Amino acid sequence: MTDFTTATPSSNSPDRTPRRVRHELRFRQLTVKTVQRVTPHLIRITLTGDALQGFTSPGFDDHAKLFFPDAATGQLTLPTAGPDGPVWPEGGRPAMRDYTPRHHDAQANTLEIDFALHDAGPATQWAEQAKPGDIVGVGGPRGSFIVPTEFDWHLLIGDDTALPAISRRLAELPAGARVVVLAEVDSKADEIPLETQAELTLRWVHREGAAPGLSPVLVDTLKTMVLPAGDFHAWVGCESAIAKALRAHLVGERGANPKWVRASGYWRRGAVATHDTHDE
Repeated sequence: MTDFTTATPSSNSPDRTPRRVRHELRFRQLTVKTVQRVTPHLIRITLTGDALQGFTSPGFDDHAKLFFPDAATGQLTLPTAGPDGPVWPEGGRPAMRDYTPRHHDAQANTLEIDFALHDAGPATQWAEQAKPGDIVGVGGPRGSFIVPTEFDWHLLIGDDTALPAISRRLAELPAGARVVVLAEVDSKADEIPLETQAELTLRWVHREGAAPGLSPVLVDTLKTMVLPAGDFHAWVGCESAIAKALRAHLVGERGANPKWVRASGYWRRGAVATHDTHDE
């Protein structure tokens, strides 16, 4: 772990205003191409299909909604895109969850999705049983939040569910950028390679068998870390209550500019299909 001085704002900063981009709402039926068990608690599934043409995801923490086939019949129900959002046929809606597209390769016509195995819900069940040829639905992303890279340094904090977004942000940071990553997984066996051209300081922390969302390891570790000097953008993605606590520490104790802290509850312990945003 590299030691740095405590962060202090600098003057004459460039324009660091994030921007939102809207996308045409589309729903796609895709097919499983490959399934890879990356770690004991992470499955990477590569999807393909003609419907993937035109897919776009420029934001590193974009969310696409996955729709899963009926477990009993294998039938997949997808909505159509209406002027006010999705329009569902009669007969109910399928199980659905939000996931960050880990990697989209337009030339290869593939889309990678990482599944963090936290519970026994429909997404985990589908991922653990998935095989080439299976079908799944993908909707969106409906929009992207583009964060500039022109900061003195960057801070990325998250648990297993945030690893795709962290990987994407690291891939897009330019050479010469400085970035600190604090990532929580269950054990050393769950650590994955994180590639970047930026100057990376990486800190893995482990739950060591504690239930996801209950371990204080992210908050406790952040409180002990000495962070770089200068203006920084902080991105947080993990269990909702923990994300809120991390943001409060960064703004209240570390002098982070609230406008430059993006903290998301990727999931909430005791709830299903949630996504919380913790702003000012």
